[in-house]
Amino acid sequence: MNVLLDHLPEFRAGFVGTVSLTAVSAAIALVLGILIAGFRVSPVPPLRFLGTAWVALLRNTPLTLLFLVSAFIVPEILFPGMSPFVLGSLALGFYTSAFVCEAVRSGINTVPLGQAEAARSIGMTFSQTLRIIVLPQATRTVLPPLSSIFIALTKNSAIAGAFSVTELFGVQKLLSDQGYDIVPIFIWVACAYLIITFSISGTFRLLERRMEVAR
Repeated sequence: MNVLLDHLPEFRAGFVGTVSLTAVSAAIALVLGILIAGFRVSPVPPLRFLGTAWVALLRNTPLTLLFLVSAFIVPEILFPGMSPFVLGSLALGFYTSAFVCEAVRSGINTVPLGQAEAARSIGMTFSQTLRIIVLPQATRTVLPPLSSIFIALTKNSAIAGAFSVTELFGVQKLLSDQGYDIVPIFIWVACAYLIITFSISGTFRLLERRMEVAR
């Protein structure tokens, strides 16, 4: 308990950093994942190719390599002066978007084909059909895998601490380097991660129950 009370500002900053990084990265991943999933089921061949290439590239690239690119290459070539938090959020969001895309695409595939055909028969475009007819019905199927994906995203955010982003695992490394006993530090960091992941899991369970009531 002493290590927590003595370094409460550091633990608080790490907790807030992890929550912020998780929230921003999840938002990026969700928007990109839905967009790329739309590309993957699009009737336009170039969009399908782009969606397939995006998922294949990011799912088969180590996350640490993406962080290296975002931390050392992107600031030098594209966006000088961008903050480590933004760069870390982009790396984590882009990586996770590939998994969100596959979850959303699987949900889309559970919607009966007749729904899309009926929408087209009354003159709706592909984007309208996807947005108004297909995605709302796919949401019930997509929620459980999205919960697991965002919990994994929270744990993956620990890598950002090695790239100058303030987060929980970085606090653990800082205090360990100062000579504090690593066991109580790990216990408090683990408790903080559990709070975040249980909150995500509980939120998605609540959403699933609400969707069941709506059904």
